[in-house]
Amino acid sequence: MSRLLKSTAVVSAMTLISRLFGYLRDMVLAISFGATGSTDAFFVAFRIPNFLRRLFAEGAFSQAFVPVFAEYKEQRGREALKDLLDHTAGALTLALFIVTAIGMLAAPLLILVFAPGFAGEDNGRQVLAADMLRITFPYLLFISLTAMAGGILNSVGRFAVPAFTPVFLNLSLIAAALWGAPYFEEPVKALAWGVFVAGAAQLLFQFPFLARQGLLPRPRLKKAHEGVKKITRLMLPAIFGSSVVQINLLVDTLIASFLVAGSISWLYFSDRFVELPLALFGIAIATVILPRLSREHAARTPEAFNNTLDWALKLTLVVAVPAMLGLIFLAGPILASLIQYREFTAFDTTMAAMSLMAYAAGLPAFMLIKILAPGYYSRQDTKTPVKIGIIAMLANMGLNVAIVVPWVMLDLPGPHAGLALATGLSALLNAGLLFRGLRRDGHYRPHPGWRAFLIQVAVAGLVMSLALWFATPPLEAWGQWPAMDRVTRLLGLIALGSAAYGATLLALGVRPRHFLMR
Repeated sequence: MSRLLKSTAVVSAMTLISRLFGYLRDMVLAISFGATGSTDAFFVAFRIPNFLRRLFAEGAFSQAFVPVFAEYKEQRGREALKDLLDHTAGALTLALFIVTAIGMLAAPLLILVFAPGFAGEDNGRQVLAADMLRITFPYLLFISLTAMAGGILNSVGRFAVPAFTPVFLNLSLIAAALWGAPYFEEPVKALAWGVFVAGAAQLLFQFPFLARQGLLPRPRLKKAHEGVKKITRLMLPAIFGSSVVQINLLVDTLIASFLVAGSISWLYFSDRFVELPLALFGIAIATVILPRLSREHAARTPEAFNNTLDWALKLTLVVAVPAMLGLIFLAGPILASLIQYREFTAFDTTMAAMSLMAYAAGLPAFMLIKILAPGYYSRQDTKTPVKIGIIAMLANMGLNVAIVVPWVMLDLPGPHAGLALATGLSALLNAGLLFRGLRRDGHYRPHPGWRAFLIQVAVAGLVMSLALWFATPPLEAWGQWPAMDRVTRLLGLIALGSAAYGATLLALGVRPRHFLMR
C-alpha cells in the first residue's frame, strides 16, 4: 500500500470514528431538542466561534503554518524549529485571548450582525443566542491552539491523533444534552457549556503526543521573530481565501434567520451529513498532501509536486461522485432513518432533505477546493486563492438573491434550500478557478488518461443513480417503519449503490492499484 494512501486511510479511519460520534451527537440533539427557535439560537452561538475557528485555525493558520514549519524542518534544523514553535504559540495565544475577550463582550452585537432576523422577536432568540455566545466563544481560543498542535503532529507524520481529537466535542455535547440539560432553566444552554468543555479537552489531549515528539511549545513573545512574521504575512490573505465555503455558509445562516423558525436547524443538519464524506475523504486527503507538497516545493522537485496533486485529484473524484449521488438520492431516507424521532418530525425531514440534496450537489466542488488550495498554500502563494475567493463569495451573494428572493415571493416551500444550492454553485466556481490557475501557471499538468477516467466515473455514477432511483421506497413510507427497519433498509440501499458503482468501475477497467503512490 502506498505511503500517501496509507496516511490518508489512517486519517479517514480516525475521522470516521469522530464522525460516527458526530452523527450520534446530532441524533441526540435532534431527538432531544428538535428544530426550534431555541436550537436555532444555539446553532448561531456555536457557528460564530466555529466559523472563526475554520477561518483562522484550520483555514488560514494551518495553511500558512505548515509550509513554514516544513521549510524550517528541512533547511534550518531542530533548534530553529523549536524556537519557531515557541514564538508562534506565544503570538497566537495572545492574539486569540484578545479576540476572545472582545467576542464575549460584543456578543449581542455579533448576534445582531450574524443573525439579524432574530432582532425584535418576542420569542427571545436574540437574547438567548447572545447568552450562549459568551459561553461558546472561548472555544475559539482552545480549538485554534489545538489546530496548531495538530499541524505540528501532521507535519511529522502523526496523523491519527489530530484526526481523532474532534471525538471529544461530540462526547461533550452528547453528555450535555443527556445529562446536563435538566439542570438548566433553558435546557439548550447546557450545549453551550458542552462546547466550552470540549475545547479545553481537545487541547489537553494533544499535549502528551507533542511532548513525546519533543515539540511541545513553550509560548514566548518576540515582536521581530522572522518565522512568525512570515506566517502572519501568509495568513492575512489566506484568512479569506481558504474559508470561502465557510463564509458562504455563514451568509446562509444570516439570511435564514429571516426565514421561518427551524430554517437554520434544517440547514445545520443537512450540512452535517455533507460534512461526513467531505471530512472522510476531502479533508483527509488535503491533510496528508499539504505537508508533502510543502516538502516537495521546498526541495524544488516540481515533477513530484505534480504527481502528488494528480493523485489527489483522481482519488477525490472517484469518491466524491458516489458520495454526492448517494446523498442526493437517499437524502430523505438518511434523515428519516437517523434523526426523525420524537422532536424531529416528518415535516422537518422533508425540509432538511431539500437542503441536503442541494448541498450534496456541490460536494465534489467542496472536496476539490480542499485539494486544490494546498497547491497554492504549499508554495506560500496565499494571494491567488484570495482573489478567487472574493469572486466566489460575490457570486454566492448574487445567487442567494437570484434564487431565494423569487422562491420567497412565489411562496414556495423550503426557500432555505435555495441558500444551499447557491453555496454549492459558488463552490463550483471557486474550484474551477483554482484548477484553471494551477494549469495556467504550469504548476499542474494532468497525466495522460484523464478523459477516459472521467468517462468511467460518469458511467459508474449513472448506473448507481439508476439503481437507487428504482430501489428507494417513497419517503412517506419511511416514517411508518420501526427504527431498525429504517436503518436496515438504508444500509441495504447504501450497499446497493456502492456495489453498482464499484462493479461498474471494475468492469470498465479501473483497479485499486491505479490509486497507489509512494
